[in-house]
Amino acid sequence: MNLCAHQVFDRMLLCGDTATRLRFAVSSSSPVLMAELADLKKRNKRRSVRMIKCRADGGRVTVGDDVFSVTTSSKYEVDYLGQSTKGDLNLKLDPLHSFGNGQATLEGPIEEVARTEAQAAENLIRELGIEGPFSAQHSPRGIFCSRTLNLRSISVIGYDMDYTLMHYNVMAWEGRAYDYCMENLKSMGFPVDGLSFDPELVIRGLMIDKEKGNLIKADRFGYVQRAMHGTNMLSNKAVSEIYGRELVDLRNQSRWEFLNTFFSVSEAVAYAQMVDRLDDGFISADLGTLDYKGLYKAVAKALFRAHVEGQLKSEIMSKPELFVEPDPELPLALLDQKEAGKKLLLITNSDYHYTDKMMKHSFNKFLPNDMDWRDLFDMVIVSARKPEFFQMSHPLYEVVTGEGLMRPCFKAETGGLYSGGSAQMVESSLNVHGDEILYVGDHIYTDVSVSKVHLRWRTALICRELEEEYMALICSRGHREELIELINQKEVVGDLFNQLRLALQRRSKGRPAQTLAATNLDDQELTETMQKLLIVMQRLDDKIGLMLESDGELFNKRWGFLSRAGLWDKSHLMRQIEKYADIYTSRVSNFLNYTPFMYFRSQEQSLAHDSPLPDVAMEN
Repeated sequence: MNLCAHQVFDRMLLCGDTATRLRFAVSSSSPVLMAELADLKKRNKRRSVRMIKCRADGGRVTVGDDVFSVTTSSKYEVDYLGQSTKGDLNLKLDPLHSFGNGQATLEGPIEEVARTEAQAAENLIRELGIEGPFSAQHSPRGIFCSRTLNLRSISVIGYDMDYTLMHYNVMAWEGRAYDYCMENLKSMGFPVDGLSFDPELVIRGLMIDKEKGNLIKADRFGYVQRAMHGTNMLSNKAVSEIYGRELVDLRNQSRWEFLNTFFSVSEAVAYAQMVDRLDDGFISADLGTLDYKGLYKAVAKALFRAHVEGQLKSEIMSKPELFVEPDPELPLALLDQKEAGKKLLLITNSDYHYTDKMMKHSFNKFLPNDMDWRDLFDMVIVSARKPEFFQMSHPLYEVVTGEGLMRPCFKAETGGLYSGGSAQMVESSLNVHGDEILYVGDHIYTDVSVSKVHLRWRTALICRELEEEYMALICSRGHREELIELINQKEVVGDLFNQLRLALQRRSKGRPAQTLAATNLDDQELTETMQKLLIVMQRLDDKIGLMLESDGELFNKRWGFLSRAGLWDKSHLMRQIEKYADIYTSRVSNFLNYTPFMYFRSQEQSLAHDSPLPDVAMEN
């Protein structure tokens, strides 16, 4: 972690509320904060006892069906944002009288009442040591909303496993995948000696141009902003010459390969390095005539063998502690959702043995009362064969023994463990459909896009890099503000220069300039002013160019920020996320800060003509 990252965490630690401090206490094992954690637990326990025993009238507090009711699926309505009200908690009117004159405090202008009651509730939340609902939103572990989502109306939440419920150490996991890939390439006759895994070469969201041997980063429109041939970054001029007149079209799968997930890192690194070997003439002619597309096929085949032959997963299963980064908060987040009435599904492409081994390692030690990871899920589906799982039907098998023996079956039941099947089968078995289901995964296509397009499921994308990018953006704030100021200065100077240039052009053609004064301006004064402005613009361009090259280097020195392409625009990956993921976040455990009842509202989308306009007198 760099110095700036430490400063950000320190700021969050010092300025955050109690819950934020305690989360850092657990992660950092700080003796002072751990003592605070123990003290808070004691105070909360005493407070809970008092709350149960006491009330103003001396009786016992009872909060349940006699006070609240939940909107059912048969009686829901649609709110003003178009969201279902199913799952909303409603107040029954009769019990309100038991609070005496308390109702009187709710009278008056609703704006004032809302402010008063919100402040009172916020004070209570702070006293209880619970993290406020707004602090989580503005943090590296926030959940960000592209399309409004009422979590209360969701009946079923499905989860992918790899890099979703389970985060791997990228250097360890992808490093070993790379090693196996290189061993397979070497056995095929490719020169791999001296090469090593370098994850900084690539980031998620890049595309491999299999025709030209390049990795490229595109903006939201598909225009290429940065490119790397082999492991060598290309200049802006070279990028313009190669890609200036074409757009990236991911539908052309014979040419483009989108790096959707961390699993793409090892493949992209290996391909870039082998392009260098091909260009340098180190690949033997005995392998036949190879172009960049053929080279990609060879690399992909070598990596596929590493996965199919099972050596990689066997190594991970034997020493999961070397590859998996457990998240103690994750099982608790899922437990909250389950206890809130959500049906939880695990839908993974991994096989049963691998799934069971890795989930036990990641979950069981953090669950209460000797729970097993299986107890969290209403249905588990392994070897799901996504994305086909969301598009078509495959035979369904029930896993009936701990050794993984299976038998054919025709209908899935709640609590079952299955292999194969289809999303339509899940909907039928649970009697839920479309937007009643939220699916959470890390792959923008296999998990998010296909389930959204074909089934209209609600979707959430897990992107762990968001935490690092969030902090990098904070650390880059001063740099970007200075850069924007320079660009604004260049725009002002450029606009002034253009007016003088137009005056010069009209005068040179024997026509009057924009004004009589401009027409009569001394030639020497006009040219000297234009010369000065040209020099200023050139100096500004030199500084802006260098600063633009370094923008985003706190995240990745070659490619800049994950979500941005250039200073102003979004990356192609970010456009895909906005289009297909209703919400996105860095890890599943972030749901713990938002409760299973959260109403996620999308932000206002800015447009080019939203710029503030000067007051203009309206005339009839």
